[in-house]
Amino acid sequence: MAKTIRELQVKDFVDAGLSLAEAIQFDGVLREIVSLCVSSTDIWRQIVTRRVLKPSHPHSLHQLVYYSLYHSSSHASDDADPPLYWFPSLKQARRTNLGRLMETYGPKLLGDSYKDPITSFRLFHKFSVEHPQEYWSIVLKELSVSFIKAPRCILDTSDPSKPGGTWLPGAVLNIADCCLQPSTRPYKPDDSLAIVWRDEGFDDTEVNHITLKQLRQQLALVANAIEATFSKGDAIAIDMQMTASAVIIYLAIVLAGCVVVSIADSFAPKEIATRLHISKAKGIFTQDFISRGGRKFPLYSRVVEAGASKVIVLPVIGDDVGVQLREQDISWKAFLSFGRKHPRSPHYSPVYQSIDSVTNILFSSGTTGEPKAIPWTHLSPIRSAADGWACIDIQAGDVYCWPTNLGWVMGPTLLYSCFLTGTTLALYHGSPLGRGFGKFVQDAGVTHLGTVPSIVKAWKNTRCMEGLDWTKIKTFCSTGETSNVDDDLWLSSKSYYKPIIETCGGSELASGYVMGSLLQPQAFATFSTPSMTAGFVILDGNGDPYPEDVPCVGEVALFPHIMGATERLLNADHDEVYFKGMPIYKGKVLRRHGDIVKRTVGGYFVVQGRADDTMNLGGIKVSTVKIVAEFPRTASNKLLRRVLRDQMKRELSLHSRL
Repeated sequence: MAKTIRELQVKDFVDAGLSLAEAIQFDGVLREIVSLCVSSTDIWRQIVTRRVLKPSHPHSLHQLVYYSLYHSSSHASDDADPPLYWFPSLKQARRTNLGRLMETYGPKLLGDSYKDPITSFRLFHKFSVEHPQEYWSIVLKELSVSFIKAPRCILDTSDPSKPGGTWLPGAVLNIADCCLQPSTRPYKPDDSLAIVWRDEGFDDTEVNHITLKQLRQQLALVANAIEATFSKGDAIAIDMQMTASAVIIYLAIVLAGCVVVSIADSFAPKEIATRLHISKAKGIFTQDFISRGGRKFPLYSRVVEAGASKVIVLPVIGDDVGVQLREQDISWKAFLSFGRKHPRSPHYSPVYQSIDSVTNILFSSGTTGEPKAIPWTHLSPIRSAADGWACIDIQAGDVYCWPTNLGWVMGPTLLYSCFLTGTTLALYHGSPLGRGFGKFVQDAGVTHLGTVPSIVKAWKNTRCMEGLDWTKIKTFCSTGETSNVDDDLWLSSKSYYKPIIETCGGSELASGYVMGSLLQPQAFATFSTPSMTAGFVILDGNGDPYPEDVPCVGEVALFPHIMGATERLLNADHDEVYFKGMPIYKGKVLRRHGDIVKRTVGGYFVVQGRADDTMNLGGIKVSTVKIVAEFPRTASNKLLRRVLRDQMKRELSLHSRL
């Protein structure tokens, strides 16, 4: 049986990787903490506060302390809250974006009920859900959002055909132009760093950088070339690695009044062709090759095989493309020459549009059929940036890195989150799985690092990040998959147990609906709150909402008033996908999302899979993934587990047809 924290001895710490001298010292400090604290939570808080566990310590030592502390406590029960590992201090809370806002406006909005950012967080969140107009009128002043024509109001709910309401009606702007202009609030001068990056294979060189003024000049050149090549409103695809050039192209397309079509660089020709066809793209930006993990993979040839009509090709190395182009295609060098010939170069006048004009077409994964084409408007980036500002606490002068791609929602989310808050965007042009990426994080001074759980697992298992200094990181972030507690333990320990802000949402929401918060204690692999102004209920097996704050498991249903969420789909019936058949709650029809969510005793959340991959067992929807995971993982059961999974999928498929 595993030992409790009070039973650990010097030998255990030696076995976990410490020298005898280190183990004796560690044992003395730990025994002092244990003798002064009663609860497991208080012990862990002291361990973290006093930095007893260090990033340089072996992961086995971190595991030993964490699991011996919590394995026999009440946290081990399935009905209990998950163990807490990070706790906000009042001083820290007041320095966050949201804490500062609450200190300024909380007494006015909440009256005597307001105490401080930590004590009053849930109350303030509830206020933001019930009074989104007041919240957004304040937050819009905190972001680099400037209107050519101001909106008539924040939210118009008079049209019954729009259950989500109409946000910022009448507003005119160009959201890419908002990203490029200097400002004092947030503090974003012309000489501030807009992008820092490094190419894979150049891990011992200086980090490259571009200022806001230089970014604006380069964008003018590309936007002029786009105007000379395409027409206003054209859909133009991007199928590239997320490089500095890809970011410039993305913003230039929006600046020119055209529409970005997001395509992931991992897609096969058939998947590329489907997205080009649905979006009616008039052209596509791509690379001759992808450079990743020290290898080159063809990309231009895939785009050609997909039937793209006009391709602008960037070289992955040097100035000249490394492939023979078709007659109708254009090299990047030749394309930029169109911009230099334009009489307005190096300046560009943005195309201003109504806020509901489409700027970007994103796609669902398409794993169960044709991918949904999800249009983003000028409004969607505001939601993305606002949630990063409020929950992740990105601020002017911070450095934000998240290995992703413009083909997925996290790419545009990262881009706008940085440029609308004055945060520096950090990009590594290569594979995020190796030490080169980790060294870039160190050398670029990254303060906020986003991840996908499978990437974290690879880092931990290969031990490729050992010896690197990630202690400048103030928050980690995670999305895309279900997180693993032990992997999160490893990740958080790399910066003295800084918080990991979990996010779950989707392209159609322009952000997350459930997140973590720096104003609440955090637990590994869990969410602590709905995002600001967002609310949801959890439905039982009959489709009825559970009472609020009651521990339960069921399908999540969102409150309909979500700024930035879609009002239409380009290739599907939006009302049928998101609202048809949904229950009415407090006078409003709920919005379908499809996640199965568990709410714990203390109000934390765990996402347990998708509703379209569940079975109803005794009135409780259970994910097939969870059922299979619980089945004994032995060699003799391997075939049986596979049969069980396949049988579940067949039954679910039959059920959906019925």
